[in-house]
Formats: sequence, C-alpha cells, structure tokens
Amino acid sequence: MHQMNRRSFLKACAIGSAVAAVSGLPLPAVAEEKKPAAVLKLGSQEGRIPGGSLKEKISNLEKWGGCGMEFGGNPKGRIKEIQDAIKGTGVKVSALCWGSHGGDLVSMDLEKRKKGIQDLKDTLDTAGELESTGVIFVPCFNRQSDLKPEEIRKILIDILPDIGDHARKCKTRVLLEPLNNGETFYMKKLEQAASICNELKNTGLAVMGDFYHMKKEETSDKEAFVAAGSYLHHVHLASTTRVLPGQDDRSYVEGFRGLKTIGYQDYCSLECGCKGKPEEEIPKAFNFLKKQWEEATI
Repeated sequence: MHQMNRRSFLKACAIGSAVAAVSGLPLPAVAEEKKPAAVLKLGSQEGRIPGGSLKEKISNLEKWGGCGMEFGGNPKGRIKEIQDAIKGTGVKVSALCWGSHGGDLVSMDLEKRKKGIQDLKDTLDTAGELESTGVIFVPCFNRQSDLKPEEIRKILIDILPDIGDHARKCKTRVLLEPLNNGETFYMKKLEQAASICNELKNTGLAVMGDFYHMKKEETSDKEAFVAAGSYLHHVHLASTTRVLPGQDDRSYVEGFRGLKTIGYQDYCSLECGCKGKPEEEIPKAFNFLKKQWEEATI
C-alpha cells in the first residue's frame, strides 16, 4: 500500500478543502476544546476557622467539608508548621492573601517600587514551597496613589512580566484582585484584571474574584466569571454584608453557573465575618454553598 508523506498529506488536505469550498460541501468539523467539569473546593482564610493551634484549625476545616486553607501575608517563617499541619490531611494551601504592600509596586518612588517587587517575589517563593495556587495582589487601595488609572495600568504592564516569570519558576501565580469602589479607584471589575493577563499572556499572572466586591461592581456574577475565563484561579466567598454565605439574602447560584461554564478547578475561600458561633455557623455555610452549587445548572 502506498504511504503518503506529510507534504503530500497536507497538499491533499488543502485541495480537499478548496474543492469543498467551491462545491458547497461541508468542511470537516473541528472539535472544540472540551472544558473539564467544574469542582467546588471550599476553604477559608486561617483567621476565620476556630482552633487552639493550626493543626486543630486544619482538622476543624476538614471535618466541616473544607479542603483549602488561605494564609495572610508571607508566612515564610511558618512553612514547616503549615506543612506539618496539613500533612496526612485532605487540606492544601489555597492562596496567600498578600494585599497591596502600601501601593508600593505602583509607586513613583522607584526604591519603594523595587522593594515591593522583591517582597512579592519572596512571597511567591513561599507560595511555591507551600504548593499554593497563588499570591493575591491588589495594585493599590484608595489614598495609596495619586496616579490616574491609565498610569497605574502602564506601570503594571511594565513590571508584571518579570514578576509573572518568577511566579512561573515557583510553579505558582500572582492573583490580581479587583475591589469595590469604596476600597479602590483602580481595577474594580474582573474583566479589567483579565485584560492585563490577556495582554501580557504570561501564565504566572492570573485573576481572582470576590463575591463581596462583585455584588457592588458587577452587573452579573456569571458574566464576570465568564469574562475572567481561564485566567480565574481563586475566589473569595462573602455575602452582601460580608458575613458567611447563607447569613443574608446573597445568592451564589449565578456565580456558580459562571464557574461551571468555565470549568473552574481551584478554591473558593471564606473571607468574611460570622454571626454566631463559627463552629456552628461555618458547617451551615458550607452546606448552603453545596446546595447552591447543585442549583447552578448550566
């Protein structure tokens, strides 16, 4: 049997496509990339979970149905403690909530900017050691910069490629977090964060969404998550009044539909207050969220 080499094969394909176009015959269908089925991986910031030690907090979180613990700042002095506490459990480190570093990374003071960049890189080192999803970064809060939004964006476009490369080396990510207008004048929608990731196309850069901020700034939870798409790698959970999910009238169904639409694979972490005893209310909140996830059909 005659074997067709690669050049002949490609030529035949080109001729076949041309014939189909002229004759009106349908071209072979190109299979779309299939997204994985989304998962609901619940977790919490460390401070929200009661316990006399980190090990006890991890145990409580897992007992209540959580699998991700988020830590604040750069816990580089606690790496062994954290690793020992999660060892043998189903809990992993979801993210490190680092913040804005006083807005230093977008400061016009180049020494402050240099120091902020290095501190973020050091935190990415810690995130890598802890096998964390990423480090949450807010460019600036209100009153931390006198620059215009377009000027801040220009600085970010300049500094983030290098930081993103460092994140990739650490096998983690920078998670850009949009906030609401009461907390920042810059980056208030998920699509704004996603546009930076899309422009730079660096896999060390990603987006996170927070249901509390989204309630104030987004017209649709679902569309906001869809706009973030594959760049979305972390989610914060908080109700309208920033209490536990289920403790006010905030619905998560549309947002969860968005997460299912994009095939979301990462963590959803509590970042909120609590009305009542946490040991009673957190299990209720997790059960409420699981029911809302089931209702979020697509």
